[in-house]
Amino acid sequence: MMWLSPRALRVWQRNRDVFFALGKSEMPGLIIEPVLVLLSMGLGLGAYVGDIGGRDYMEFIAPGIIAAYGMFAATFECTYGSFVRLDYQKTFDAIISTPLGVGDIVTGEILWGATRALLTTTTVLAMAAAFGLVHSPMAILALPVGVLSGLMFASISLTFTAVAPGITTFNYFFTLFITPMFYFSGVFFPLSSFNETVRTLSWIAPLTPVARLMRAVVEGKLEWRLIGSMAEIIGVTLVFFSLAQLLMKKRLFR
Repeated sequence: MMWLSPRALRVWQRNRDVFFALGKSEMPGLIIEPVLVLLSMGLGLGAYVGDIGGRDYMEFIAPGIIAAYGMFAATFECTYGSFVRLDYQKTFDAIISTPLGVGDIVTGEILWGATRALLTTTTVLAMAAAFGLVHSPMAILALPVGVLSGLMFASISLTFTAVAPGITTFNYFFTLFITPMFYFSGVFFPLSSFNETVRTLSWIAPLTPVARLMRAVVEGKLEWRLIGSMAEIIGVTLVFFSLAQLLMKKRLFR
């Protein structure tokens, strides 16, 4: 429980202040890329795919893109961003020389990763609504789903950061883990369209329950079985949150 100290908010606050100081360079990335993907895939590929389950293809992929870019935001922040603070700027070394500890650093970093996911989720949801792709008031629930997703992917990413020998190592993390999830977790196509092997791997990918939950709330189709998806997200978060704490402590005091 010491990992949940209120002092972690100071780490979150430090990252927030840096983000606002660099806001002019950060904000375009929150909007341009997901909108381009939505338009290019929705209008381009959508012309060949047609409807999916009675929905326009762009309407189908909009919730998935909201989920995916929330994942990207938390992941980039807690891999490249955290590694720079850890290894290049020595920010973490400076922090542990104060009354704050490693647990505060890890918790603050993960909370900031979740905040970045929330900002991106909010922005992409607003863009989807502006394009007329959101029809249910339940879509507002996409924001807490984005927070849960951010906590999970920030925890996974910071765990990898704690053991990464160099910044180029993240190329493998994104190429072998993050990017495949983007394409095979139900963002662009229903899981039923894949063969059995790919479908099995997709079901255990962390982005799959997020995409499922996001699609349900954006479309306003909540079901009891979605509790399982939420439980999966929470379970993965708790496991990797604990691992990140242990591995980062080992990294900083080796």
